Amino acid sequence: MTPHVRDPRAGYDQSLEALREAKRLGKTEREGKLMTKSSIMLGLGEEMEEVLETMRDLRNVGVDILTLGQYLRPSEKHLGVVEWVEEDFFQELKRKGEDMGFEYVVSGRMVRSSYKAGEFYRQWKEKEVKKSRSVNY
Repeated sequence: MTPHVRDPRAGYDQSLEALREAKRLGKTEREGKLMTKSSIMLGLGEEMEEVLETMRDLRNVGVDILTLGQYLRPSEKHLGVVEWVEEDFFQELKRKGEDMGFEYVVSGRMVRSSYKAGEFYRQWKEKEVKKSRSVNY
């Protein structure tokens, strides 16, 4: 679906490579773990297997956080909504994402790309600090 829904200057492979590189640089130039995040907007005619393939590709490049939401047409100039995705579909994708190993998956009609990102980061950071304090030597 990428050629149909995305600007041709931002290809699918290019996006995956950027995420992979961010993760690689985060490991070599920063202390601690660099979290990476991506988002998928649904409702443009995608099939379940296409979404799952994209989710697997994101995990394969090390993405930690995934948000899935309903595409909403911002203006008449933009692509129209093909379908309103059922909440059960979003919840199934959330479960599958967690099973794939994403650290944080938020999935629902009103979820947007930065959905509660700051809140999640604070919770994750607190958990990491607690883990580091509880290491037994």
